[in-house]
Amino acid sequence: MTDTTVRSPAVADGTVFAVILAVSFCHFINDVMQSLLSALYPMLKEDFQLEFWQIGLLTMAFMVTASLLQPAIGMYTDRRPMPYSLPVGMTSSMIGLILLATAHSYFMLLIGAACIGLGSAIFHPESSRVARLASGGRYGLAQSTFQVGGNFGQAMGPLLAAFIVVPYGQGSVAWFALGALVGIVVLRQVGAWYSAHLKTAHLRKPAASRFPGLPRSKVISALVILALLTFTKNGYTAGIASYYTFFVIEKFGVSVQASQVMLFLFLGASALGILLGGLFGDRFGPKTVIWFSILGVLPFTLALPYTNLVWTNVLVVLIGLILSSAFSAIVVFAQELVPGRVGMVAGIFFGFAFGMGGIAAAVLGVVADARGIEYVFQICSYLPLVGLLTILLPSTGSARSAT
Repeated sequence: MTDTTVRSPAVADGTVFAVILAVSFCHFINDVMQSLLSALYPMLKEDFQLEFWQIGLLTMAFMVTASLLQPAIGMYTDRRPMPYSLPVGMTSSMIGLILLATAHSYFMLLIGAACIGLGSAIFHPESSRVARLASGGRYGLAQSTFQVGGNFGQAMGPLLAAFIVVPYGQGSVAWFALGALVGIVVLRQVGAWYSAHLKTAHLRKPAASRFPGLPRSKVISALVILALLTFTKNGYTAGIASYYTFFVIEKFGVSVQASQVMLFLFLGASALGILLGGLFGDRFGPKTVIWFSILGVLPFTLALPYTNLVWTNVLVVLIGLILSSAFSAIVVFAQELVPGRVGMVAGIFFGFAFGMGGIAAAVLGVVADARGIEYVFQICSYLPLVGLLTILLPSTGSARSAT
């Protein structure tokens, strides 16, 4: 089992920025491909005459595929690391993208979404482990840098859809397969570093937890709370990613391209929030960042469904910035609770909780068909209230990552 705590010989002596930036770059490519799915929704809804519940089912096909497989893959690779599985994951996402570009039926769209989910399930646990191994003990910085690549990829998806896919049609999605080929090459090199690192590292049992006196039941309850926090954040984010374009088109009468740009504002702010959250998490501790995210975002989510166009753009940026800031802190907190289980933790928080967000998106689609898209955003505005469960988390005290 790979030892992943700060004093473990399996962690690099210094921060290996080249490796961290490489997996962040590939996370960018991976999530560009993933975000193209939701960015295509307005076009697919019109071309295939889809209902909102079918839009939600596409999101669920992607997220639940990743959800069901990521924890299992993570637990397996905790015991048997698989450095060269990284390019395999990218290949699966590329195949899914090509299927989306060439699909002539709703069933093929579902298969394409599921292939992208499979790629995500393979990619995230091992790449998250690589980021931690290369962190040199700066876990928040490494995790947020890795994650911010994915968020920028998600942010770029709507812009690419607005200026490439919308003008040139569904088939133009296949052009992005070239980016996936670049990612496969880069991940092949990352896999070589990872493999060499494992050969020189002493694989020992995990070092002592930063919560040495915490009973197993408390660890499990803390993990459940962290998963719930991630679920509510992902549920809100999935709602925005799947339905925000429809919301602003219906409420303000903006064009499809304008709605994609507005979605980019949210996703771009989310990417910046991830990076800042990691930096502040290393300095002030993950629990502080989690509290800031919860208490800071709630007034803005509650106000969003009732504002005009200008304030909608302002609020969605603030929501993206603040809501996303806690994600890397949540992951680092969980990894400290169960040292040596990096893959399992990554699988749970990148996979299971994201999959639950996908189920939430499907449920919201049913609600949108029954009650209207604005009602969906009124419901979502209360999701951050679940974050008050943070008060039940154990205190990290001085348990901050070394910098």
